[in-house]
Amino acid sequence: MELANIQALTFDLFGTILDLGGSLKPAIGSFLSQRAAAVDADRFWAQWRARQRLEQYQDTIMMLGHSGYLATVRRALVYTLALNGVAAAPEEVDQLMAAWQQLSPFPDVNAALERLHARFRLVVLSNGDPEFLAHLVQHRVRFPFDAVLSATHAGAFKPHPAVYRRAAHQLGLEVGQCLMVSANSFDVVGARACGFRGAFVNRYGLPYEDTDLRPDLEVADFSELADVLLR
Repeated sequence: MELANIQALTFDLFGTILDLGGSLKPAIGSFLSQRAAAVDADRFWAQWRARQRLEQYQDTIMMLGHSGYLATVRRALVYTLALNGVAAAPEEVDQLMAAWQQLSPFPDVNAALERLHARFRLVVLSNGDPEFLAHLVQHRVRFPFDAVLSATHAGAFKPHPAVYRRAAHQLGLEVGQCLMVSANSFDVVGARACGFRGAFVNRYGLPYEDTDLRPDLEVADFSELADVLLR
């Protein structure tokens, strides 16, 4: 592994540090049961998450102005409700959206971050809106990252190359001195295409992309990530 020169670990937040499904599915299940919906929380969440990513890709590709993370989440929710024939007034949509303010980290995260901080600069590099990221880092993750960087300032969502290149510039580092850590394979691919090193945290047991832009390492969780990087 070509990781000897790594100075900063840039972390994806949603689905990598924060457990989206575990945090949101109880609220989704309650919302759906109150409306006697035929779809269950697991299927609804999978559809919502997939649609959100499509909303982000469309937002970036059409270049009509950066909508912001929570705007794409809300549009995806409205679409997924319609897909499943679930009626909800705008204020009811807002009530379900409020669950995103209560996201919790995976249980392996904080102890591993403490270990890694002894050697590396630790940075959040997320598609989230700046104010939303500030709330989540301070009140939900509760870890003193060296920097919290939002894709908003690049005017596009990851995996657009501007996000990664701008992050390296802000950190005063060469791209090859940064290791992107993500449970989303598209994120690792995007970072590797820009010259970042990449760590794929395969929390969900999913195959990696069919590409030559391979991760430098693949681990199951943050505990294993710390074990490998601190050898």
